[in-house]
Amino acid sequence: MSDKKLRLQISTPDRDFYDDDVDMVVVKSVTGEMGILPHHLALATILDIGSLKIKSGNVDKLAILNGGFMEIKNNTVSILTDSAEWPEEIDIERAKQAKERAEERLRARDADIDFDRAEFALKKAINRIKNLENR
Repeated sequence: MSDKKLRLQISTPDRDFYDDDVDMVVVKSVTGEMGILPHHLALATILDIGSLKIKSGNVDKLAILNGGFMEIKNNTVSILTDSAEWPEEIDIERAKQAKERAEERLRARDADIDFDRAEFALKKAINRIKNLENR
């Protein structure tokens, strides 16, 4: 690895999503957006639902994360998340339907509804839609 790069590793329960040397990573933690450059100080933080920007040479990539944990140590950024997707893997119509279903559950105010789960599903769907429309 070049001294001007850092290693980015993203893992989900289903797959090793990304593993390569990059110039910069921009991610949304629960305390706000943060940019990570090579030789960043050691850090552990919780990630919020949001996008992750990867800068490597003249190439910028965008990934959609559904929260997770991030550790920065020894010039390596390690991210563990329930799911990570490239925009081209997302079906926008399915995301819009998921958003509508979550909104209906929240509006129903039924005692049997798991509101935390419905809110998470809504945030996840909105994140997918927003990042696809803003590409």
